[in-house]
Amino acid sequence: MSYLDELFSVAGKTALVTGAATGIGRMAATALVKAGASVMIASRKGEDCIKVAAELNGLGVPGRAEGFTGDVSSEAGIAALVAEVKARTNHLNVLVNNAGVSWGAPLESFPYSAWAKVLGVNVTAVFHLTRELLPLLDAAASDADPARVINLGSVMGTQPLADDAYSYTASKAAVHHLTRTLALEFAARRITVNAFAPGPFQSRMTAFATGTQEQARHVGSHVPIGRIGAPDDIAGATLYLCSRAGSYVTGAILPIDGGQSVQHGLTLFKE
Repeated sequence: MSYLDELFSVAGKTALVTGAATGIGRMAATALVKAGASVMIASRKGEDCIKVAAELNGLGVPGRAEGFTGDVSSEAGIAALVAEVKARTNHLNVLVNNAGVSWGAPLESFPYSAWAKVLGVNVTAVFHLTRELLPLLDAAASDADPARVINLGSVMGTQPLADDAYSYTASKAAVHHLTRTLALEFAARRITVNAFAPGPFQSRMTAFATGTQEQARHVGSHVPIGRIGAPDDIAGATLYLCSRAGSYVTGAILPIDGGQSVQHGLTLFKE
């Protein structure tokens, strides 16, 4: 194994990625499987997860995947998911809390129920699922190779930007702060906790704006680097944080946004 392979290797690791049937979750799961990890793929749509796992297992790559239903929108659903994971493994090297929902409506008509729904999946579930899986993370953690937790934040949790998704942007800011809090608390357990803060990527959640290549190019034209995100952008960040290369990184909110997190419309002296 070359130095590069060894530094970024996740071979033999066991991972759980929630909401991984589509979008960024699928990108992260694909990267881990291609790099040699055993990955559990769970979402509300269990049949889709089974299908994705079969597709990944058909790639002829060193890792493997298994898909099943996992609904994090309720306490009972989280308990059922934890039971499924514990039935399949006694340790967990990597947990990617990717499952998320959004809701868009004008300020004047934004529904009260949208706050409970979005905050429940995007924030409450991240905390409770991580806590319930701590024994498996502890079992995998060591000084040389910490266990890893990656939470899905957003550039919308970094920038004061709503685009009518008021509960979503608030939830992602909460994910960022929760990530830092847990990173400090889990450091002594040899568990790192970081978050992705992605900009626009093609996914089921963003299909209304990026569903076609023309739409994707239009959205990308507003990104400083000139394009929307690609699967390799998520893959590289995932392998970095989950391998030896990222073992000293915790509490980070990693912008994967083409520069949007530092973008603003202010000018002081230039026209």
